[in-house]
Amino acid sequence: MRLLSLILLLGCTICKGQFNPSEIEIIRDEWGVPHIYAPTDAQVSYGLAWAHAEDDFKTIQEILLAAKQMMGRYQGPDGAPIDYVVGLLRCEEIVNEHLDEVNPAFIKIAEGYIAGINAYAKSHKDEVLVKKAFPVTLTDIFKAYVLQLAVQDGADNLIRNLFDGNIDTVDFETKGSNAFAISRKKTTSDEVFLAVNSHQPLEGPAAWYEAHLVSDEGWNMLGGLFPGGPVIFHGTNEHLGWAHTVNYFDKRDVFQLEMHPEEVNLYRVDDEWLELEKRKIKLKVKVFLGIKIGVKREAFHSVYGPVVKNDKGAFAFHMAVFDEIRAIEQWYKMNKATNLTEFKEALSMTAIPSFNIVYADKYDSLFYVGNGKVPVRNPKYDWSSTIQGNTSETIPQGYHPFTDLPQITNPSSGYLFNTNNGAFNATAPTDNLNVSDYDSTMGYRAFDNNRSFRFMELIDQDDELSWNDFLDIKYDATLPDSLVYWINLNPVFDLDPDLADSSSLVLEIIQNWNKNADVDAMGAAHLNILYKGLARISDKIDVKNISAEQYYKAVDYVRRYLLRYFGKIEVTLGEYQKLVRGDDEYPIGGLPDVIAAINSDYMGEGKVRAKTGESYIMMVRYPKEGLPIIETVNVFGASTRPDSPHYNDQIPLFLSQKRKPMTLDIDEVRKNAERIYHPE
Repeated sequence: MRLLSLILLLGCTICKGQFNPSEIEIIRDEWGVPHIYAPTDAQVSYGLAWAHAEDDFKTIQEILLAAKQMMGRYQGPDGAPIDYVVGLLRCEEIVNEHLDEVNPAFIKIAEGYIAGINAYAKSHKDEVLVKKAFPVTLTDIFKAYVLQLAVQDGADNLIRNLFDGNIDTVDFETKGSNAFAISRKKTTSDEVFLAVNSHQPLEGPAAWYEAHLVSDEGWNMLGGLFPGGPVIFHGTNEHLGWAHTVNYFDKRDVFQLEMHPEEVNLYRVDDEWLELEKRKIKLKVKVFLGIKIGVKREAFHSVYGPVVKNDKGAFAFHMAVFDEIRAIEQWYKMNKATNLTEFKEALSMTAIPSFNIVYADKYDSLFYVGNGKVPVRNPKYDWSSTIQGNTSETIPQGYHPFTDLPQITNPSSGYLFNTNNGAFNATAPTDNLNVSDYDSTMGYRAFDNNRSFRFMELIDQDDELSWNDFLDIKYDATLPDSLVYWINLNPVFDLDPDLADSSSLVLEIIQNWNKNADVDAMGAAHLNILYKGLARISDKIDVKNISAEQYYKAVDYVRRYLLRYFGKIEVTLGEYQKLVRGDDEYPIGGLPDVIAAINSDYMGEGKVRAKTGESYIMMVRYPKEGLPIIETVNVFGASTRPDSPHYNDQIPLFLSQKRKPMTLDIDEVRKNAERIYHPE
């Protein structure tokens, strides 16, 4: 009944009058970062929606259009598959089924955001991408969260692999994020240190937006969020802060259905034949001059979850986001926590489906958890690959409680870290967890990467760290002595240059390189070109056992590449790799899986463009008394609008590895504000 009441009241509750925009302040600092103040949390969320729309309404709309299955109307045939996926995942049914589970207090926050974004759209009709996309409803916003979290956990790659018939492969991309926390006993300044350093796309729906949210109801949080988000996803409040990194446990289950030999859509579970639920998904696709045509696609569903048919059979899949929509509510509770006890209470919801959490607070508490909403699975089966979908024994039975997840509180070493490595190397060896103590069906693995190896090299150099030492670690761009990329590159450093013929200079440059990826480094570009060259033919070679002949060919590929595009062999990383904003490009350092990581895509004329990696950076010191000391930088600036002065004003800071001072003192923010105003 509560859900019905909510829906019936939607028209009168989600209106800007209820939230009184005249009571909401948007305070823009000199960098254009919005500091939102209002009496209530719901009003703050309204102000956040308005301010974020001023800076990036287009991306917010794209997320909402996807949730409303209107991407085909906006992008034409390129957008229609997104609309199909939303229908295949049954995002609307998921929201309708679980909306009653959301705390009414958080519903108010979501309503505030919806009211703010609807008000902005009404006042800026010329910016609306698709007619009839507004007003946005409560269901729409939660559908957007379900879709975004499903994609974050790999639904897009999984569905693509299923349609292509690649059902036994897992697409582990080189995703990077760093989180470091250091206790007072290991710092020379008697402060707690925290580094929030997620490596996300530099632009688009998963790029960070910085905001500061303040209310009279105890909300005072600064940090990063994604377009459409009504709360901070990671950052700091007056008491505590945390950083997220992508983690790797078993987040997706794929089941091969046993189909009836004669009846097309019957599948067996135990001794019963069940019929696949079939529906027609209606897609509206823009084709030319605004003309839209209707397209219908079939989508199937089973007791295991959505179903994709391919040449190998019928395959169902299951993800935690199908059973949970309270992730944003959990982030809100984390925003409002004042100590580790309250923070863990928020985490006990286990509503956020994944992401490591590294936590620090002013009370000198450190905490790490390999967070996730992990299904309880039958140990009789091998969950590392495709599971047989013909028995109720393989249907997951609920989810593990928070206490089952790998976690460490206040290690004796005085530090915690994660660089997307496994949950079982998070601190000094004597304090680490043992993988054998955890349910193997959860899929947590013990593994390290280049960044974790390098961090361990650096953290072991000093018993205590100064603030500058901590910054040196965060901005380190040197690979460890032995590389652990998925393609084995270590033998390249032992090849005989005399056998490289005309490519000997390339090989000598790589072998004399100190493995540093600073912008002026000579050898970093060479290794990256070699790596990308081998990746292009990875389906034809054994990437862990490459022959000497194949290595020499790869080295010669680098020589030919450099001569073709640069007319010389001696090319620095900054000549090859660029940070691009609008029509401007800047030399930038960094390589995949160095601590200060940059991953690039080809941009033409032999150069590559930074795509993911270093983006929003927050560095925090927690003294014993007073507010935390905060420094942040976002790769480009606060706005995605080219005519804004804050479109690219943080680039010089970012490239020089500097940060801007930020404060949680809203009165101090007002004193130095560039502009203070109210949303409409």
